[in-house]
Amino acid sequence: QVQLVESGGGLVQAGGSLRLSCVASGRTISISFIGWFRQAPGKEREFVARISWSGSTSYLADSIRGRFTISGDNAKNTVYLQMNGLKPEDTAVYYCAAGYSGSVYDRLYRYWGQGTQVTVSS
Repeated sequence: QVQLVESGGGLVQAGGSLRLSCVASGRTISISFIGWFRQAPGKEREFVARISWSGSTSYLADSIRGRFTISGDNAKNTVYLQMNGLKPEDTAVYYCAAGYSGSVYDRLYRYWGQGTQVTVSS
């Protein structure tokens, strides 16, 4: 089993920045990829970014590329999502997930955190 805990969400004005953290524990040796997803009210959960557990490869959704970056610190079992230039449309609950493939499809991720709320005011 793998446990994931997100933190770092909050309320920020448009144009501001936040850094989300996802700390993994348990059987982390089984993790191949960590993905970030988000879900806005009334909308389906969407892919944001993913990174290999080794940190060697990463991929960002088109909607956030150039504003968000994803990185990892294996020593801390932590993956970060740095979010700059935030827009009101970035408002959502952000989840991290662990899986075996670096897919953009949430159904292919096995373990999920509880989510952290990000609210961007205009």
